[in-house]
Amino acid sequence: MTTTFLRRLPARLLTTALPAALLAGCDTIVMKPYGDVAAQQAQLIAISTFLMLLIIVPVIALVLFFAFRYRQSNTDAPYTPDWDHSTRLELVIWGAPLLIIIALGTITWISTHKLDPFRPLDRIDAQHALMPSTKPLVVQVVALDWKWLFIYPEQGIATVNEMAAPVARPIQFRITASSVMNTFYVPALAGMVYAMPGMETQLQAVINKAGNYDGFSANYSGAGFSDMRFRFLGQSDEDFAKWVEANRNAGEPLSRVAYLKLEKPSAKEPVHRWGKVEDGLYDAILNRCADSSKMCTHQMMAIDAAGGLGKGGVTGLTQLRVGEQLRTVVAALCTPANPTGAAQPESKQ
Repeated sequence: MTTTFLRRLPARLLTTALPAALLAGCDTIVMKPYGDVAAQQAQLIAISTFLMLLIIVPVIALVLFFAFRYRQSNTDAPYTPDWDHSTRLELVIWGAPLLIIIALGTITWISTHKLDPFRPLDRIDAQHALMPSTKPLVVQVVALDWKWLFIYPEQGIATVNEMAAPVARPIQFRITASSVMNTFYVPALAGMVYAMPGMETQLQAVINKAGNYDGFSANYSGAGFSDMRFRFLGQSDEDFAKWVEANRNAGEPLSRVAYLKLEKPSAKEPVHRWGKVEDGLYDAILNRCADSSKMCTHQMMAIDAAGGLGKGGVTGLTQLRVGEQLRTVVAALCTPANPTGAAQPESKQ
């Protein structure tokens, strides 16, 4: 038996060492991020894991202990077939998990409100509070098939598959999608947030260290999903100003016509830059009317809010009373065709 074990030992060591070697190359950015929001989320993961291990580790240890202690071959173990209850054990078995659940629930309730992606930031990091006069950098994000469009409304520029932000300045992401649902995720910055067509989500974040970070979609959205990645650049104020100026000199503006071409599905899209953005483009994308021949969703909702049953146009809305509308429809159906264009005599009935 010893010889057989020694022969199989190299294979067993290889089986154990190979997964360990593969995991050694994994990036630990999720647990060691450079953004304050992501750092708080990593801390929450660590605390939650520790609290759960307070139960999991003793239970696993006791299972192994009982299996060894009360094995069939151990004749020294006490045998009490009529034992069925212990108040002390019941208190430990139910009390410890209950306390941990209460602790986890409290932490979850607090962190859910504190890390709400719509909630404006109140600090840069644990040591520096955010000054009330600090204005966040607004970035409008559009998830396309299969690329990311970033619009900077204050700077008047737009890019594809590359974005930048100054270090220690809060960022307000306004996120939507063009066709299907995706997930906006920069592990070094903050947790993932969904991008959905016809809806806008937000993310408040800040990057605390300059660098070149990965960003990608974490929600499968089709054939080009694997290459739906972008670069997030954390820069100093001076470098960010240079980056903005370089994009302003990029050339043609991003108009609705250019956007409709960009919106078509494409994979492995290189970085694109536009030095100017047509006014209202993001709102048109959000309201599903970048194509000006289509009615915007906010106009449709205005019709519904007014009672519906009306005629809608892209530039104006008209609503008829139900009775007038029915009479118009009946008159159109009952009036015979008149090829000559002459007026039809009115009915005497």
